[in-house]
Amino acid sequence: MQRRILIVDDHDDLASALSEVFSETGYFVKITESRDEAVRLDESHDYDIVISDLDGDKIFPKTEDSCLPETDSEEFDRSHVKAFKVCANNFRREDFNEDELKNLFETVLNYKAQFVDNQEMVQQIREKIEFVFPSAISLMHSILNYLMKRVEKVGVINPESSNLFIALDEAFVNAVKHGNKFDANKTVKVSAEVSTKEARFTIEDEGEGFDVSAIPDPTNPENLFKASGRGVLFIHNIMDEVTYNERGNRLTMIKKSESKK
Repeated sequence: MQRRILIVDDHDDLASALSEVFSETGYFVKITESRDEAVRLDESHDYDIVISDLDGDKIFPKTEDSCLPETDSEEFDRSHVKAFKVCANNFRREDFNEDELKNLFETVLNYKAQFVDNQEMVQQIREKIEFVFPSAISLMHSILNYLMKRVEKVGVINPESSNLFIALDEAFVNAVKHGNKFDANKTVKVSAEVSTKEARFTIEDEGEGFDVSAIPDPTNPENLFKASGRGVLFIHNIMDEVTYNERGNRLTMIKKSESKK
């Protein structure tokens, strides 16, 4: 069955290029810049992947189980927000092919990374970046590399000295491996909000969660050779703020701008 891709793009930054390459590969591609049509098509759940690249005033009100960029508040000026989202929540599982999904994500992110940012504009905007996908560890490299490039571009970190990738990598692997236990029927949500002040990352899985307080303290000599807890320690040492939800399946990490400290 032919896979279907929906592209929601208000300035045609990505739509034409991606439509051409995906259509040549044999996918059905639908493009829209209409807010109402995007909502209608998203609600149909007929698309394996939804790609959105929008200005802040086009971010949609928060709804249940949407693949479109959303907000549930007016906490910031949307005129200075850019929203980019790749959602494969409805990617058909009966013929699931991890390599296919990996290639789709790599193609999208490679095209997205080609756009030249105006440095002055980058310093003024706030980026909302989201990925929703079936548990697939092979997507990690492309997604984390893209996030690192955006954080570096805005100037939150010095790429030569930062260990940010290590923390994100650990959180990603934990979500896929320990949270969802590599179950492709479960999804992982990775989101980032990036500004010149900080980068806020959230990684959520559909696993049962865990009690963070029950992890053996890796700094205790008695636990020196236990692997359990070391990843959590790495994350806490690298990030400025680390919090888990009550269930323990959603991790939020904040990295403050090195220039603002």
